[in-house]
Amino acid sequence: MAVPIRFILLLCLLVRSTCFAQDGRVLPVVVLDPGHGGRDTGATGANGALEKNIGLLVAHEIVRLNRELYDHALEIYLTRNTDTLVSLYDRARLARVLDADGLVSLHCNHANRQEAKGIEVFVPKGKSKHTGRAKRIAELFANNLQQDLGYWNRGLKGANFQVLRETREHCWSVLIELGFLSNRKEAEHIVKEAATTSIALVILDTLIAYLNERNCK
Repeated sequence: MAVPIRFILLLCLLVRSTCFAQDGRVLPVVVLDPGHGGRDTGATGANGALEKNIGLLVAHEIVRLNRELYDHALEIYLTRNTDTLVSLYDRARLARVLDADGLVSLHCNHANRQEAKGIEVFVPKGKSKHTGRAKRIAELFANNLQQDLGYWNRGLKGANFQVLRETREHCWSVLIELGFLSNRKEAEHIVKEAATTSIALVILDTLIAYLNERNCK
């Protein structure tokens, strides 16, 4: 059964936000934000695939791999667990209430030009104490998705998206566009189960490596 985000927010206010592994390690806290949901389908692919479903599948796969491959190396929360519409305000607020280390918003791109392809990673416009961290992990996401999976890397960009704008003073936050649904080849690829797993694994590996690197300094 899905847990309403408002219940999660209330619970977070009542307990410590610091999370511990069974061996006493402090676990990094990451919020995954599958874009859109409910009546907001996001982009529709050339093959009929819906952006809202792809983001949610990738997020669930990251959670599964974190549990089964890495024995909960990260404490991961989702802004939505099912096909529901959650406000952008509540998505950002979850990261703030949890005092998260970072937020990753998962989306797919769309363009009028069907040949457009590749991944884009956005960081918040403007400067904060987390700007350097956001740019660093955004570059890692873009480079690793290119090197490991062969995506065309369209580079790092700044944006004023609400979910980024309302978290930039609290933690690093990035938004990943996982290919173009308007490109039939990329749309047909991303709906494959193997593609979902491979994308999720690269994102998770990047998160773990970066957060472990930060904690060792």
